[in-house]
Order: sequence, then structure tokens, then C-alpha cells
Amino acid sequence: MTTAIVDALKDAYGDKITAADVRAYCAMNGISYPTVTKKLEQYKVKRGTWDLTIQEARQQLEKSAAAPTVVPPIEQNLIPAKDDSFVKFGNFSDLKKIIQSRLFYPAFITGLSGNGKTFSVEQACAQLGRELIRVNITIETDEDDLIGGFRLVDGATVWHNGPVVEAMARGAVLLLDEIDLASNKILCLQSALEGKGVFLKKIGKKITPAEGFQILATANTKGKGSDDGRFIGTNVLNEAFLERFPVTFEQEYPSAATEVKIMTKICSDVDFCKRLADWADIIRKTFYDGGVDELISTRRLVHIVQAYNIFEDKLKAIQVCLNRFDDETKQAFLDLYDKVDETVDVKQEEVVQ
Repeated sequence: MTTAIVDALKDAYGDKITAADVRAYCAMNGISYPTVTKKLEQYKVKRGTWDLTIQEARQQLEKSAAAPTVVPPIEQNLIPAKDDSFVKFGNFSDLKKIIQSRLFYPAFITGLSGNGKTFSVEQACAQLGRELIRVNITIETDEDDLIGGFRLVDGATVWHNGPVVEAMARGAVLLLDEIDLASNKILCLQSALEGKGVFLKKIGKKITPAEGFQILATANTKGKGSDDGRFIGTNVLNEAFLERFPVTFEQEYPSAATEVKIMTKICSDVDFCKRLADWADIIRKTFYDGGVDELISTRRLVHIVQAYNIFEDKLKAIQVCLNRFDDETKQAFLDLYDKVDETVDVKQEEVVQ
């Protein structure tokens, strides 16, 4: 009966029909509206709209998926480029040892934003000549994004490996960046985190990790969410998922001396770099004591010296890089810098403006 109704509706109203079309059909044929809409459930696009070609497309996709084409691993060099501005600190040596070992030993790296978590992994791989596949995780990331799925190419269904399968096949390092933004869909990685590979059920193929395959993950939290609201969007991760990471590294901001080294790799004004590092250090201590709600990250310091290279104006460089904060915080940070650098007069600049 369903086929007859669909054919009649298509003949009368075309492939795409609305609630008004269905009601007219029901009135002419003495059939109740709920009875017809129930039979059209598989064609429903949204409330009050049906596409009578959907089922045909699904059948065609299933038919072509019976013998899909599998895209081979990509043929390109995935070793990150070495960055001359990189300065090693904190957990870098330990992370490098794990990557160098080529043993499967997942590591979780947690720390506040802008303190070099991702950069450290990239540069460790660059120094060791290891291929790195980085995946930026979001709340929308699912199995199709990670493991792979079918794509329609020139009318044919083609299987594309996701980054996890690609890293396994290549024996590469897989970096799951911002892992604490993930939903429970990330649990599709359970077997991968055990080093056992994955079974691609859609094409009936088992992927066994090549030697050297490793998984590292970065996060701003420890997978328990963010109570203070600083990292909106982070989620509480499944305990069984977190337990599959043998080690967790807590990444702190580098010391003031190390930050001076980082900045002087970019900026030739050593005195300016030293004052910026001292300024950021004071702000962080105040933040940890609960005196302010914001802090200056290492990334933000790099942004400031880069702005200084462009504008050749210390105060302007600081101001444009502080504009992301609310006015009260911005002014407090500027006033503090005025105290650590006598060559910059924030108050005089305000008068001139």
C-alpha cells in the first residue's frame, strides 16, 4: 500500500511534497492524514515536508557500497617543519622520549591555554623526523570524522580513511587536540587507545596499527569539565576513556627566563622582552591568588612582540594585544606594565589620545 500511495503522490504533486499536498490527497481518497504520514516517515525531510526520492537515493548508495572503492593512504610527507623559534621547556624531554621510543603509550597533556602543549608535540616530531597527524576535536566530532566513512565521488561510493586509520596505517603520531571538547562520540576510539587497531565494520576490514603508531591528546582540563567557566564547551569525559591514557603530563607556563628566550628568538629588543616576561609573571601570580580573572599566556607574549616588530611601538603593541579583554582588565594590565617599564607612560599616552 505504501508504494501505491507514494506513486500516486508523485504523479499528482511531484517528488517533493508538503502537508497541504498530503491533506488534499487524503480528502480526495478518503484516507486519514495520520495514516498517510505514518507511511511516509522514511521520506520525511522536516515537519510537513517529504522528499519521495530519498529512499531511491538510499537504495542506490547501499547498492554501490556493496563493493566500495577504498582510498589508499595519502602520499605526502607529514613530518612537521622545524621552527627555529621553539625553546624546549617543561615536559618536552619526556614527550620526546615517548615519541622516540615508537612504543604505543598514549599520553594526556593538560594545561592552561597558550602554554605550548600542541607546539611541543609538533616540534618533538619535527626533531625526530616523525610523521604527525593532528585532529582538532570539537563537540561535533564523531566516528565518521575520526575513523572514516563513505563519500560520494563522481557517482561512486568511495571509502575514505579518517585520520585515526591513516595514522595507524602509516605508523604515525596521532595528536587529538583539545580532546576535552569532545562528546561521548569519542568513545569510538576505545580499541585504538588500547593499541589493538580498529575494525571498519562498513567495509568489513580490520586495520592493525603499524609499528610506531602513537596517540597523544591535549586538553585545557583533566577531562572533568571546567567549573570556573574559563573553558566553556569542555566536557566531562568518560572515565573508561581517560583510564586508557597511562600517563598525564601537567603543562605549566614556562619560567620568565624561558619566556625571554622564546621572545628574543622573535624580537631583538631584549630589555622589552624581559619586562614583558616579568609583567606576565606578576599577572599570573595574582591570577593564582584570585586577584584577577584573566592572565597573560606565553602565546599572548609572542603576539605582543610580533606586533612590536610590525608597529615599532611598545605601548601600541601591548594595547592591540590586550583588546581581547574587557576594558577594566585591559586597563589594569596596562597600569601594571606602566610600573614595570619606565620607558612607557600609559597615562601620558591617554592624554595624547
